[in-house]
Amino acid sequence: MVLARLSSVALFSAAWLALLLTGCASSSTPADPTANQSPNKIYADAKEEISAGSYDKAIILFEKLEGRAAGTPLAQQAQLEKAYAHYRSEEPAQAIATLERFIKLHPASPALDYALYLKGIVNFNDKLGAFAFISRQDLSERDQKAAKESFESFKELVTRFPESRYTPDASQRMVYIVNALAQYEVHVARYYYKRGAYVAAINRAQIALTDYRDVPALEEALFIVLQSYEALGLTALRDDTRRIMEKSYPKSAYLTSGGKVQSNPWWKFW
Repeated sequence: MVLARLSSVALFSAAWLALLLTGCASSSTPADPTANQSPNKIYADAKEEISAGSYDKAIILFEKLEGRAAGTPLAQQAQLEKAYAHYRSEEPAQAIATLERFIKLHPASPALDYALYLKGIVNFNDKLGAFAFISRQDLSERDQKAAKESFESFKELVTRFPESRYTPDASQRMVYIVNALAQYEVHVARYYYKRGAYVAAINRAQIALTDYRDVPALEEALFIVLQSYEALGLTALRDDTRRIMEKSYPKSAYLTSGGKVQSNPWWKFW
């Protein structure tokens, strides 16, 4: 009889403890507001968050939508929208990772052109890319990796989807990137020249002359080579470079004003 009572007490205590633990667990875990929402509702709410500039909230909703609508076109759209939200949140690494995953998983997607375009845009606007020289950051410390990756994304888009609505803009950006990369080499060459490192200046300017064609920066690259040869006392090479420059740029202001050219920056054309 005593054992029976003890068993009843033990059972009651165990049940009460289980109920208490369940209550604690439920109170510590916030309810998912999207639990009973349809995928379309989640998508609409996420788009509203993007419109309001609440990109962090939109990312959470798109992630839920990816799981809720897995295997559907809506889930693919959620991936692209999430990448865009990461981009607007200044999280380029997360945006690129999301886009690369999309490109790998959905090679036949009708939105593949947009994925390539957005990937190019993310790298195009990377603050460590080719365009940071406008902010006067020390050129010897810059990495051009983002600019080159941006060019490759745009190039793939233009090659594979020539009729895409994004191709004209991508083509313009490719021209800009090529000009920027060449200009970067010239900036570094000038950096070396001003510090008396004339051989390094020649080598860097020749990278621009060898790797790029028909870009504005090449005129200054030749002039830096000419100046460097003169500073080194290599008069024959200086004169050869001058003849090339006079033939290539017969109206060059560098030759008539000693390099003090007052003009709009090359990038103003775009």
